[in-house]
Amino acid sequence: MFRVLCGSAAALLLSNLLAAPALGQAARTWVSGVGDDANPCSRTAPCKTFAGAISKTAGGGEISVLDPGGYGAVTITKGITISGDGSLASIQNSGVNGVIVNVTSTPDTVILRNISINGAGFSPGLNGVRYIAGGRLIVENVTIYGESVAGIEVLLGSAGTGNLIVRDVTITGGAAGVKITSGNVKASLSNVAIRAAVTGVDVLAGSVNLDRCLLEQNSGTGAYAEGGSINLVRCSLMGNATAVNAAPGSILRMTDTVMFDNLTAVGCGGGIIATAGDNRKGGNGGGAAACVPTGTVTVF
Repeated sequence: MFRVLCGSAAALLLSNLLAAPALGQAARTWVSGVGDDANPCSRTAPCKTFAGAISKTAGGGEISVLDPGGYGAVTITKGITISGDGSLASIQNSGVNGVIVNVTSTPDTVILRNISINGAGFSPGLNGVRYIAGGRLIVENVTIYGESVAGIEVLLGSAGTGNLIVRDVTITGGAAGVKITSGNVKASLSNVAIRAAVTGVDVLAGSVNLDRCLLEQNSGTGAYAEGGSINLVRCSLMGNATAVNAAPGSILRMTDTVMFDNLTAVGCGGGIIATAGDNRKGGNGGGAAACVPTGTVTVF
């Protein structure tokens, strides 16, 4: 009996050890503009940067911001939340990527919440957020600007899978606002505004659903399905060079969407533009009638 009890106790102890966070890591850590990355990142002894705090935060944990400040670019390699709730938390990423998400372990959900990502500086930033591995990336209440490549880029590779959720986000400038470059990606964007980019939403792979989006004054195309699919629901596309377009083999669907004052309303890229007949447009120049349609354009 004694041997059985000892064995059970040993097994329980081993289980607890395996379930515990890695040595020196906490479920919640803190950063402050007056912190120090040599600190343990506790509430009373915070770190100074997100990069300094992430190594001291357990997988599935959260980095919280104590006061307004710039907390530096960061590469995320485990499921984690970075939250700027209640503070002006920012990342300035001149010449580099602001946040790289490269998670190959579990938990594999990354949450970025209430952060400003600014690529402006002595040279523009690359991507505000670059998602290259991980099961799910959630971006909430984030402002991104000053990037040269994309506000958010998904680059999972040809065999990669992932899920992107973007809510209450504003992106200004860049070659693209949101770009899905590769991977089997399912993306949901709601209440998202993308302004003054070249392409607002550029989808080369996977599928993207946009609900209540604003795509305005983009110098190229507001929404462009180049290799995947895009669904627009209750969106506004205004002042773009081309509002919507689809390349061969791609499809773009619209319902309850408006297109006003674009140089071209519907591009003729050779893909399928499908509508539910409940959209509205006006003040646009050119459009499908100005070129030879090679795809399918249905009624508005």
